[in-house]
Amino acid sequence: MKFLHIADVHLGCTRYHLEESQRDFFDAWIDVIQRYAVDESVDFVLMCGDFFHKRSVPPETMNYAFAGLSLLKEKGIPVVSIEGNHDQKHRDSEYSWLRSLANWGLVYLLEPTNTEGRLGYEEWDEEEVKGGFVDIGRARIFGSDWYGASANAAIPQLVREIGSNRRDGAFHILMLHTDVEGHETHPIPALSRDKLNDLRDVTDYVALGHTHKCFEIDNWVFNPGSLEITNIVEYSERRGAWLVEVDEENTVSAKHVEDYAQRPFQRLIFDVSRMEEPDQVTRGVLNLVETQARPFEGREGERPPIIEITLTGHLGFPNSELELKKIRDKAREITDALHVRLKNHSVPVEYAVAADLEEGISREKLERRVIEDLVYRDKRFNKRTEAVAEAVIGAKKMVMSDDSPEKIAEFISIKTEEQTQPGG
Repeated sequence: MKFLHIADVHLGCTRYHLEESQRDFFDAWIDVIQRYAVDESVDFVLMCGDFFHKRSVPPETMNYAFAGLSLLKEKGIPVVSIEGNHDQKHRDSEYSWLRSLANWGLVYLLEPTNTEGRLGYEEWDEEEVKGGFVDIGRARIFGSDWYGASANAAIPQLVREIGSNRRDGAFHILMLHTDVEGHETHPIPALSRDKLNDLRDVTDYVALGHTHKCFEIDNWVFNPGSLEITNIVEYSERRGAWLVEVDEENTVSAKHVEDYAQRPFQRLIFDVSRMEEPDQVTRGVLNLVETQARPFEGREGERPPIIEITLTGHLGFPNSELELKKIRDKAREITDALHVRLKNHSVPVEYAVAADLEEGISREKLERRVIEDLVYRDKRFNKRTEAVAEAVIGAKKMVMSDDSPEKIAEFISIKTEEQTQPGG
């Protein structure tokens, strides 16, 4: 048995409002299914959520989805999908676009039942075009919903219901859209490793999506990563798809594949500290681009890159004097990049605080130093910096401890009196 496991296709994503971005996501998707589903003659494809980038799908994006899914259907390769957080239906509708694709016979959309908060599984019904699990050859594949912060609470029900719906001799797969503890990339609490391990007795393969980087756990839990970069912060992460073979003893052999059409990204960082003139920054950044950026050379199959340049450090002149347009235009000319994004994270030197502190300093000491630096910049208080900082920190601690406003006001009043006393 052989299958392809993908997730987070994000069809319809437009990075930086670039028209080419939608095509990038389609090209990655169609190239992956051609190379690793059709050419490898897999038995089925798993899509573990976030097939679309938005709940409202533009017509061009639906054309892309239809083209790829129709290719797989023509080749006799079934596609099994679950909904991710980006795929869910609108609150005023019973249909998501994945549900429509299922009704058109292009995917099996697996959805557990939910009766008064109790999760259940029903076998796929071809006439009703719905179900919570489906059999394809030796594989019994179970779906799940997008649980978000409730993923840990859903696991006991999944364990119970999968356990009661197992098939003798089958290879049991569970599809989940969630982060896992130790591999988090989202603010929503991740699925804990303890809860994940509760699935061991009822599954042979846990197919994940949601986290945009590749990882696997114990040759049992697999996350492929997104096919394309949805945000440049992901540019250094491994991503792609899992091409999986299972022998007669249900031993898994999984290969992570990354060779397909992708847009190249590069991130450059330039420190503006100690530069007093705008043209110094311009020359420095462009020198960095000339020496470190990967230019587009126009080779067959090569794509112009997207380059992000971030300015950091302490700026010795007003932000408004930075020659940002000149830098962007010249950098594009040097590299032939599709897009150059310039981010100014520098801080005017007059606002820099705690700039000379060593790395690894405690949060308490850092907080005190930042407040002292800010107080010192105010001429009304710079002769009693430490005392004012002490008052600010003390008031903050009282707020965090839920002390009453009256007590906090009394504390500030006392501190103010102390500072006005002789020697205070």
